[in-house]
Amino acid sequence: MIDLSFSDLLAITGGRATASVDPSTVISSVTTDSRDVLPGALFVAKPGEFSDGHAFIDKALAGGAVLALAERITLDERRVEHPAIIVEDAVEAMGQIAGHIVEYLKTKNDAVVIGITGSAGKTTTKDLLAAILAKVAPTVSPIGSYNGEVGVPLTVFTATEETKYLVIEMGATGVGHLTYLTDMVRPKIGVVLCVGTAHAGEFGGVENIEKAKGELVEALDASGTALLNFEDPRVARMSERSGGAVRYFGSIQGKPQNASVWASDVVVNGQGQPELTLEFADGFSRRITSGLLGRHHVSNLLAAASAAFELGIAASLIAETLDGLTAGSRWRMERIERADGVTIINDAYNANPESMRAALRTLAELGLPDEQGSARRTWAVLGEMLELGEDSRHEHDVLGRIAVRMNIKKLLVIGWGAKLAYNSAVLEGSWGDEAYFVENLDEARTLLREQLLPGDIVLFKSSNGAGLRHLGDDIAALVKEGEDA
Repeated sequence: MIDLSFSDLLAITGGRATASVDPSTVISSVTTDSRDVLPGALFVAKPGEFSDGHAFIDKALAGGAVLALAERITLDERRVEHPAIIVEDAVEAMGQIAGHIVEYLKTKNDAVVIGITGSAGKTTTKDLLAAILAKVAPTVSPIGSYNGEVGVPLTVFTATEETKYLVIEMGATGVGHLTYLTDMVRPKIGVVLCVGTAHAGEFGGVENIEKAKGELVEALDASGTALLNFEDPRVARMSERSGGAVRYFGSIQGKPQNASVWASDVVVNGQGQPELTLEFADGFSRRITSGLLGRHHVSNLLAAASAAFELGIAASLIAETLDGLTAGSRWRMERIERADGVTIINDAYNANPESMRAALRTLAELGLPDEQGSARRTWAVLGEMLELGEDSRHEHDVLGRIAVRMNIKKLLVIGWGAKLAYNSAVLEGSWGDEAYFVENLDEARTLLREQLLPGDIVLFKSSNGAGLRHLGDDIAALVKEGEDA
């Protein structure tokens, strides 16, 4: 992190200091978790849904923090005020500090902020782009899916004096959320991947999702560039909302208009990996095989390539980096091969109807007969898609029918929130030992340990809150630990 003095922090946040603050204090890191405190840290006492950060100030200071950012004065066991800067809203003040750092880096290094949003694919695209940019200059990107009002500042705080590129993943659960983030970091490039039905219940409908995602495009000034997915009509029409230039990316109907990068001759190989020719506006082209699983990742590859090309990165370096590059974050179509020949595909970090269909399509393709006519048995282990609102019943009903129509051999549905997927699969013609329903992860774990056979391919897919990513890890580790699957 870029060091900030106590006087810097007061000026940035407009807060007031408690009497115990040492005016010579300098912070060298920021955290909201008292377990992650490093010497010289600023501890943000963030009020949370289940706990209040103010209760952990003592622990943070004992761990090496030198200052707290708090919303009220707190006392230690001697009834002495903790050293703190008192602000009205600790999270908002944290955002102000992050904004200051971004502006400092823009002035010092001509640093560039790239914002990435969309209902699916943000983390994968962020990882791909960061891998390219890191080969050219110091680059900062989020750990995992840090993409909200807390995650974005925490990402910025990892920047150093040398940082040139800040790849910022931007998530939202309502209209206005992205505007808050764009006001904080003021992106130069805005990438919009798709408008799906993720969080439709929270947003109040897909129209509001489109409105919210477009806030990234609206934030761009005349010197900025919007990179829009030509294959998603809701994204493509965001061009009307851009204050800067507009470029498209896509792989259908040949070259999209105003495209700087596009794909041709897209196929999926027997390992489920997209193979495509990357075409660049400067005339360069190269055939690559992605290390990612699933045709749906083509748009993520193109988005990352387009952003890098827009930044002046050589087309040859972009293609070279993307060729064979695997996922940089866990639980995104993460493939694990067990010693007994069972393949685990753990894609249970997030789920919505669009990503569910894409994952099932990839599973179905992996289960197709090979050149010798041998086919592998496919398992779809599915949990609930959360935050779909009034569409939840319909989408889970559709999900089970799709699994059957894609000829997935085995379906295991976990949890009452997803049970309609099991019901609809049975109605669609999947019965007997083809479809199972269990109430919880423990029952699912027992069933899979009993039923899996060498050569099976098992997809785990659910929203984060359903917890199937951990079940996938457990099943993947069984043989490694010497247990029978």
